[in-house]
Amino acid sequence: MLSTGFDPSQPSASPGARVLALDVGKKRIGLAISDELGITAQGLETLHRTRIRDDLARLTSLIQTRGVTLLLIGRPLHMTGSESRQSVYTEEFAARLHQVCSIPTVFWDERLTTVEAERLLREGNASLEERKLAVDRLSAVLLLESYLEHQQIRRSDAAAADGFEDSALE
Repeated sequence: MLSTGFDPSQPSASPGARVLALDVGKKRIGLAISDELGITAQGLETLHRTRIRDDLARLTSLIQTRGVTLLLIGRPLHMTGSESRQSVYTEEFAARLHQVCSIPTVFWDERLTTVEAERLLREGNASLEERKLAVDRLSAVLLLESYLEHQQIRRSDAAAADGFEDSALE
């Protein structure tokens, strides 16, 4: 169940659902969560990786305590759109996470989120140490904002289409 963007067969966040975004790296996982309305993304403390079993336990606990109903996992692709070595690793990690928490997972194209996060932090005059600490969390926030915006556009388009169908029936 992989997607680089919109795929109608993928689960989507329903209104009231909380989405947890993960920017998976080998040393850290950037985290962001949506509000209940699916409008805003809030960065959470970056998870510093230890052992896979411990990482999965901490994520499962977070999923349960925050009432998460959908996981959004950044899919690292090459600029050409082809799979990267990291995307294979991310898929394997996502499969293991799904085994322990069993909630729907959506993969979302994360190309340039880290570049954009680093740019924003530089523009905000963050020190090198501050950037290092914040870049994964900000990348997850940007990933989640992209997804939430896409979901809002889909809902708007669907509502407009319903209105068009209703007026065509009159």
